[in-house]
Amino acid sequence: MKKIHLLYITFALLLTGLTSCEDLLTEEPNSKYDRDRYFDSEEKAEMAVMGIYSSLSDFNHYGWYEMAAPASDDTYYTARTQSDNQVHDIAHYQLNSTNTWIESLWKLKYEGIDRANLTIDGINGMTGYGENTRLKALEAEARFLRAFLAFDLVKGWGDVPFKTSYSSSYESAFGERIDRETIYDEIITDLTFTKNNLDWATASSTPERVTQGAARALLMRVYLQRAGYSLHANGQLVRPDDSKRKEYFDAVIKEWEAFEDKGYHDFHDGGYEALFKSFSQGVLNTKESLWEIAFYHSQGRRNGGAWGIYNGPQVAEPTGISPSEANNYMGRANGFFIVVPEWRSFFEEKDKRRDVAVCTYRYTWNATKKEHVKEERSAGSWYVGKWRREWMPKDSWNKNINYADVNYCPLRYADVVLMAAEAYNETGTDREKAWRLLNSVRTRAEATSITEENYEEMMSARKKTHNLTFIDDSTPEGKFRTVLYWERGLELAFEGQRKYDLLRWGVLGKALKLFGEASSVNQKENKPYPAYRNFMEGKHELFPIPLKEMQSNPKLNGMNNNGY
Repeated sequence: MKKIHLLYITFALLLTGLTSCEDLLTEEPNSKYDRDRYFDSEEKAEMAVMGIYSSLSDFNHYGWYEMAAPASDDTYYTARTQSDNQVHDIAHYQLNSTNTWIESLWKLKYEGIDRANLTIDGINGMTGYGENTRLKALEAEARFLRAFLAFDLVKGWGDVPFKTSYSSSYESAFGERIDRETIYDEIITDLTFTKNNLDWATASSTPERVTQGAARALLMRVYLQRAGYSLHANGQLVRPDDSKRKEYFDAVIKEWEAFEDKGYHDFHDGGYEALFKSFSQGVLNTKESLWEIAFYHSQGRRNGGAWGIYNGPQVAEPTGISPSEANNYMGRANGFFIVVPEWRSFFEEKDKRRDVAVCTYRYTWNATKKEHVKEERSAGSWYVGKWRREWMPKDSWNKNINYADVNYCPLRYADVVLMAAEAYNETGTDREKAWRLLNSVRTRAEATSITEENYEEMMSARKKTHNLTFIDDSTPEGKFRTVLYWERGLELAFEGQRKYDLLRWGVLGKALKLFGEASSVNQKENKPYPAYRNFMEGKHELFPIPLKEMQSNPKLNGMNNNGY
């Protein structure tokens, strides 16, 4: 089922022969291939596209490092709050421009964009390109991946150097900051090309390759983010005027209508738990999963991921066993990411999402009996539960104790439904439909539907401990915004969207303060969830540009993001 992973590795190795990374923004030709003559067949064009996918599945990118980037009001890292210039500092909002993980993320996003630029230019120059639908489909994949990575840069760093041509020399790699609105225009152009040149998914296609649904879903996310707040160079959070916002919300609805017209994508047939078990089990399904970043390690870190290892329940490493016994045991999972415990109480007891999202146990090792033992943990020691060692196939348990083959799904149908619901509410065109869409997500989870009529009853418990004073719920649209604030947190917990939702709503700092001050884990001198104390409005909404980039790119004029 995961044959495509092997292609990622093979094609990435071939592409390495075509390009190699010289600097954070540079890929010099260093090649046994002549770049200008490389694109002479559909097979080589596909190899180049696979090389872009491989940039995303790098262990230092979406394989592991990206997990820390969206930590906000639903996760904190560990009780170790000392600075490490890596993951702790990102999750705790105390990072600086020398953070090594931020540097890796910056580098790999630009590496992927440069590979995409090379691929798009190469495909466009191929003989017969104009009449070849296969070549246009490959270009569409490359454009989607370029758009996805460019969107990452805008969300993470704001106005950044950006271009759509390949960096063929050291000098051509460096550029000045480009206004994010210009980059957004390029992203939308790429995604529009993608949706017009790729087919919709079918039951026989793979979510490990981009399809039309993925392009439309990412367009919806881009429009919503663009309609919201973002931090600018003057340290101010700014969002577009109301007319522009309506234009973006209308665009979201238009994409949703395409999903409705097609009618293929839907909630996973087996339910919420089955969906997430399928990710850990390596079972591919295109109905709810619109696109997955594939992981399949064969050489240690190369294309291996840490999903279910660093962000799953802890599993002790088996000891005292022979190599022949290894595959009978789960292997190791470090369980670094810890859940802000109050989130578990926000789910109804009957909500099927609760015990999937929040795992309250770990596995210790009994060396005498040679068996793992499940051990319940107290609040404040609960783990992210959506990806787990115990759900992985036995043949992968000890393939490598540090890496796994679990895919990451950045775009799924339930998210699309909630994005559409938000757009209907914000335009005011069909608030009844907004509630209907939101409640379809809750119905799948077997949770109680929420309406304007039962709003006060459903929100009363949360208001006692976590009253969202930063959202005015005195109006119908405000009530919906409040419910959506919670619903996106419950449905998409730990999947990488929460921080960016809070950013575009303009409430990230306020949410961190609310949850940090109220959390039971912080009711003592040692505060293991310190993000709310460290967060500085006008600074931490964006990451710093890495110091190495600041020093090597003269066109940045020595100006980092505000506050760094």
